[in-house]
Amino acid sequence: MCGFAGFLDLTQATPERETVVRAMAATLLHRGPDDDGAWVDDAAGVALGFRRLAILDLSPQGHQPMTSHDGRWVISFNGEIYNHGDLKARLGDGIAWRGHSDTEVLLEAVAAWGVEAALAECDGMFALALWDQRDRALTLARDRFGEKPLYWGRAGGSLLFGSELKALAAHPAWEGGIDRDALGLYMRLGWIPAPHTIHPGIFKLEPGHLMRVSGGQIAAKAYWSAADSAVRLENTFTGDAGQAADRLEDLLRQSVGLRMQADVPVGVFLSGGVDSSITAALMRQLSAGPVHSFTIGFDQSGLDESPHARAVADNLGTIHTEVRIGDSEALAMVPRLPVLYDEPFADAAALPTALLAQVTRRSVTVALSGDGADELFGGYGIYRSIPKDWLRLQGLPGGLKSAGARAARLLAGPAEGLAALAGGIVRRRSHPGYRLGREAERLEAASLAELLGLHYSRWRGMPGPVLGAGRADSLFTAPTPRVSDDGLATMLLDAGGYLPDDLCVKTDRATMGASLEARLPFLAPGIAQFAWSLPAPLKIEGEVGKAVLRRVLYRHVPRALVDRPKMGFEVPLRRWLSGPLRGWADDLLSEDRLRRQGWLDAGLVARCWSEHRSGAKNWQNEMWHALMFQAWLETVSP
Repeated sequence: MCGFAGFLDLTQATPERETVVRAMAATLLHRGPDDDGAWVDDAAGVALGFRRLAILDLSPQGHQPMTSHDGRWVISFNGEIYNHGDLKARLGDGIAWRGHSDTEVLLEAVAAWGVEAALAECDGMFALALWDQRDRALTLARDRFGEKPLYWGRAGGSLLFGSELKALAAHPAWEGGIDRDALGLYMRLGWIPAPHTIHPGIFKLEPGHLMRVSGGQIAAKAYWSAADSAVRLENTFTGDAGQAADRLEDLLRQSVGLRMQADVPVGVFLSGGVDSSITAALMRQLSAGPVHSFTIGFDQSGLDESPHARAVADNLGTIHTEVRIGDSEALAMVPRLPVLYDEPFADAAALPTALLAQVTRRSVTVALSGDGADELFGGYGIYRSIPKDWLRLQGLPGGLKSAGARAARLLAGPAEGLAALAGGIVRRRSHPGYRLGREAERLEAASLAELLGLHYSRWRGMPGPVLGAGRADSLFTAPTPRVSDDGLATMLLDAGGYLPDDLCVKTDRATMGASLEARLPFLAPGIAQFAWSLPAPLKIEGEVGKAVLRRVLYRHVPRALVDRPKMGFEVPLRRWLSGPLRGWADDLLSEDRLRRQGWLDAGLVARCWSEHRSGAKNWQNEMWHALMFQAWLETVSP
């Protein structure tokens, strides 16, 4: 629910603070169409703004910014604290509660236990700004898995913060600009990993972190770490497969039940896959009334999950809404994506997710989603393939790897060897020069984390597509989690990177752009801790991932309905780029335009686009990365 923004003047006063903070919050109308608020302390130079999407306690007693009963704390808070009922009971009977919002409970938990201790007890998704009137200190904090966004940075003499970059940009001291190193990360990955943003000097607060600003000093720290938790818990579950399924079902039922709490209608995204099907099945069990499920169908074989979703919905007896989307409806969303996401963002699933959110919001205000199950229970094939590849690399002598990488780069060089025979700088997928460039990168990987980063990287085996970009650190250049199982280490890296920086960004912006709240039951702390305690064979049996989750699902849905190859939430990019989007792409990727702008290697990008357009090579993902940057650039610099 909701969105917030604010600032703390450190060395220079912001004029008309309340007007400015209300303007910042107004950019977040889509996140909170039901109410707005502002709180300003001119003496301290702090301002908090808020937009509300009313989910719990629809009365004015849920209004924000909210002040604690003792008058010390003021909060602007985005998200949900699902276990607020339990926290409220633990706080005791001595509090004269104004309403029944989770915001009030969180605020009083902070007043009673302190910030870090209160956050440790929360099962929820959240980002918050908390002002301590006694100590004149600002605290920013973000939930464990990064379900909710929080941006911050210094501009002029002020520290700005908010739920989206557009809110920070509404402050008069905002400077903007483009960070070439972050752009280099984006062009490789398709997203910008925390703590970076596309703008220099502006950052994402990392998941599981809090930041305290006091006396002009800024100090950030982790209050929770997935890797540390997994190290303590690895292989501590000692039961058999049946007992694991029993325990997981109990945890899921509890998590789904908590995430169904609302004073507004609640539904579920249903693809017919394992994760959404078990979520829908448990909702159906727990609900006293009908459960509404939602899916979108595409008119292209191989990309359409709607028949599978319909079969599961019929079996469970949900009230199912299926909307078939043609090219015209989908393509009309493309120009909205850069505004919706604020940064360049190239996960093509953002488009169908945004369309699904629009359809769902017509009937409900909250929707449960199965995001997070793959990263916790081994759902992706990379949790088998990456560890195997890393094991093979470790078996090679260091000198042999170095020599192999040097030889591969020599043969793949732009002016000699096999690449010269292929026609120069562009490494062709079908040509040994391209493959040799990729192989050199693989041989040079110094850790499992770097190897996983290569898996997500585009523009492999060729020069960097961003002019003047240096190397920016990310999770893929950080140490690999110190667990004994490389499969678990790969899942933890995804839980710390791909999940918060891609999947949660995709879901949050798409749903909040439609004033819809998405809730992710699999990311309950208890479920994550249980997943990390399981021995690997209970998660991955042979070549099948999510084994324990499948055992739970088969208790509720016939196996024949859900046993099928995993499908992503995809769109027909290649066909669109060769058809209805071709003129748009021709304009954005013209060599003259790229050269004038000076951000991307114009020759490289234009030649790849020419190859793709002719049908000679499939560069759809690389081109989509470039196009989403170019389209975003249009929104900030027409």
